[in-house]
Amino acid sequence: MTLDVLLLAGAVVVIAAIISVRVAHRSGLPSLLLFLGFGLLLGDAGLGIPFSDPGLAKDVGFLALAVILAEGGLTTNWRHVRRSVPLALILATVGVAVSILAVAVPVRFLLGVDTITALIIGAVLAPTDAAAVFSVLRRLPLPPRLMGTLEAESGFNDAPTVLAVVLLSSAAHEMPDLGTFLLETGAELAIGAAVGLAVGPAGAYALRRIALPVSGLYPIAVLALTLLSYAGGALLHGSGFLAIYLTALILGNSNLPHRATTRGFAEGTAWLAQIGLFVMLGLLASPAEMASALAPGLIAGTVMVVVARPLAVFSSSVLGQVFRQGWVPWREQAFLSWAGLRGAIPIVLATIPWAAGVEGSKDIFNEVFVIVIVFTLVQGPTLPLAARLLKVGSPGEAHELEVEAAPLEELNANLLQVTVPLGSQLHGVEIFELRLPRDAQVTLVVRDGRPFVPAETTRIRADDQLLLVTTAATREQVEHRLRAVSRRGKLAGWYGERGLE
Repeated sequence: MTLDVLLLAGAVVVIAAIISVRVAHRSGLPSLLLFLGFGLLLGDAGLGIPFSDPGLAKDVGFLALAVILAEGGLTTNWRHVRRSVPLALILATVGVAVSILAVAVPVRFLLGVDTITALIIGAVLAPTDAAAVFSVLRRLPLPPRLMGTLEAESGFNDAPTVLAVVLLSSAAHEMPDLGTFLLETGAELAIGAAVGLAVGPAGAYALRRIALPVSGLYPIAVLALTLLSYAGGALLHGSGFLAIYLTALILGNSNLPHRATTRGFAEGTAWLAQIGLFVMLGLLASPAEMASALAPGLIAGTVMVVVARPLAVFSSSVLGQVFRQGWVPWREQAFLSWAGLRGAIPIVLATIPWAAGVEGSKDIFNEVFVIVIVFTLVQGPTLPLAARLLKVGSPGEAHELEVEAAPLEELNANLLQVTVPLGSQLHGVEIFELRLPRDAQVTLVVRDGRPFVPAETTRIRADDQLLLVTTAATREQVEHRLRAVSRRGKLAGWYGERGLE
């Protein structure tokens, strides 16, 4: 395939995926299902595009997950999740361990697999998916504690589960020493946390003090810092996923320049990563092999949803009470259990043992693929109903107010920034004396580095910066008027000054 053909195919897939997001939004389904469907249509069951490299899929998957985690951290409001972080951390560590064992033990006997395979299945299914959680739950009016717990858990639990799957896959068919396993996992998490807590504040400090010449460089710098944290943590034999999430969380809640632009850039990049990731995983799957994986997948998935997830939530709640986090009511525990959505992360994790050549790993991948599709179809659309039945919704709870710097072109308007030079006749002119058109307004004055909203009688001074909003139709007229007053003062019209260039 030539480059032009690849670009055409890629553009068509991305556009179709973007259109499908609207369908997913209305139905309450995570959009990952539609993206996976595109991949299946492009693969063996459709156009026949060949792709069967689990190693490449793992590497691309890790990169996409890193970008998705970065977006999750950048868009998470620390004030909303702060009180939920202790419980989320317990769910992401102790809860993950409980979930792995609670899946592995029944699966070991129900499916007749060896212990390592059962543990790998448990580890692969343990994490909740940040993209799935964010896409579905952020539309529900949930209490801050409940929503914060689910968001923070989905951000934190990737790191320990990735480590668990990697270590179990490298152990082949031999049971790893528990002490060594825990020591290596703890060390990698500690290194990852240290990297994230170092890069995040340092990056925020630098970005606040370095004036970049173009505003578009700020979001690129923020994304580069998060990827630096991920790669640095991995090269230091730590958890890159924990490092990138902590770095993004710190940067996203720091007072950085052009935060709205950065957030929009991160969201767009994460959507592109999700589309590419899910389509690739759909390409990697073979629908012809899914029939044999249906029964074991349903068994493992049912164990996960009915037994493992509730047990993990309950044990985490008990441990949270020990650490004075308060008891989680049974209704909230039930919702936390049902809202533990799985998405791309389990499928990506299933490529790790496949790439490592673990016996039976292709079957694990197929079973996990089935689990994600079936249980996402069951859980995703029913979450609003579950919230109502369990009475955990908060109808009076305001959704997060989204304040965005919308492109003024979409509003058919322009934002003008005017610096008043020394010697300008604008000096001493009051705002109302500018006599701007009705569709133009001076909205802000920056004087001596301090912004304020001017009154009609505010006098303009030399070296002021004025921010004006004007419709596109009157922009030229506004510029001419400002130029005329700057040259001849507020009576410029009497002198025949029209402000022409």
